[in-house]
Amino acid sequence: MIERRKSRVVKAGNVKIGGNSPISVQSMLNAPAEDAGANVRQAQALECAGCEIIRLTVPNTEAVKTLYAVKDAVKIPVVADIHFDYRCALESVAAGADKIRINPGNIGDDEKVRAVAEACRLKGVPIRIGVNAGSLEKELLAKYGSPTPEAMAQSAMRHVALLEKHDFNDIVISIKSSDVEKTVKAYRTVAKLCDYPLHLGVTEAGTPNMALVKSSMGIGSLLLDGIGDTLRVSMTADPLYEVKAGFDILKAAGIKKDCVSIVSCPTCGRTKINLIALAEEIEKALADVKKPLKVAVMGCVVNGPGEAKDADIGVAGGDGCGVIFKHGEVLKKVDEQDIVKELLNEIEKM
Repeated sequence: MIERRKSRVVKAGNVKIGGNSPISVQSMLNAPAEDAGANVRQAQALECAGCEIIRLTVPNTEAVKTLYAVKDAVKIPVVADIHFDYRCALESVAAGADKIRINPGNIGDDEKVRAVAEACRLKGVPIRIGVNAGSLEKELLAKYGSPTPEAMAQSAMRHVALLEKHDFNDIVISIKSSDVEKTVKAYRTVAKLCDYPLHLGVTEAGTPNMALVKSSMGIGSLLLDGIGDTLRVSMTADPLYEVKAGFDILKAAGIKKDCVSIVSCPTCGRTKINLIALAEEIEKALADVKKPLKVAVMGCVVNGPGEAKDADIGVAGGDGCGVIFKHGEVLKKVDEQDIVKELLNEIEKM
């Protein structure tokens, strides 16, 4: 069993981040910031897909209108992403943002940092410090020669200190790079330096296939270390893919258990059934089932049940037929066209 890193708890709207709270899955809207209608439609689609926290960029005061619209359209927390203009942060807090993503060192003098910290404190709004390898301070790059994990960790703690100076402690930290190894090392370093919740991610991870691989390696490694309180799988794709990928990573790490986990064999020359299509059909049919079951889809009636005896239930294909089995013991033989229906019937009873 994974032992979670002990972190303090902060609240973004109705979602707790840190402590023993469930690890939440986030995504970010990518419609034009000033197009309120497009952002609302995308936010609602993400909420329907199970996304637990939504972030949108607020690059100017005009985009605050979009924040208002999104807040009215969904029930899940909405995070305002601020870059350099502290006034956008203040207006976002006033508009009801549930969390602010900002780097205090990037918004100007100490009075501006104090103003944002006080506004967030009054409304109970946490701040996520988001360090990115591509935008580290010049003096840190000069000191370390490149955006090393140590440089990223030091940058994060510098930003933390700017908020702590004003007695602000509702902080979440992310330290992202497009380099998986650097990302993992930076998070492991910061995890030892503070008890603030950590938002996991590998930034600029690429298109869906590569992004899923890099994120699974980076986020997955940290989750297995017990590190991480919320996550986003960054993809150059429709944000809906990010949500599914995030939950799949939690499922693969054994953290998300209120769902079906499917195991299936890679097929070989003994396979007498279209196992690829069968596995895809079963995965789709069980996508919304909220039962902690391991379901096996195997290609060989002779060896399949035994190889997957740790599965709660499974199917194995034969020549025009199949068998349904539980924990390696065959329940019944069925015709090929009835495999999915019979499997679903048995799962319904469990």
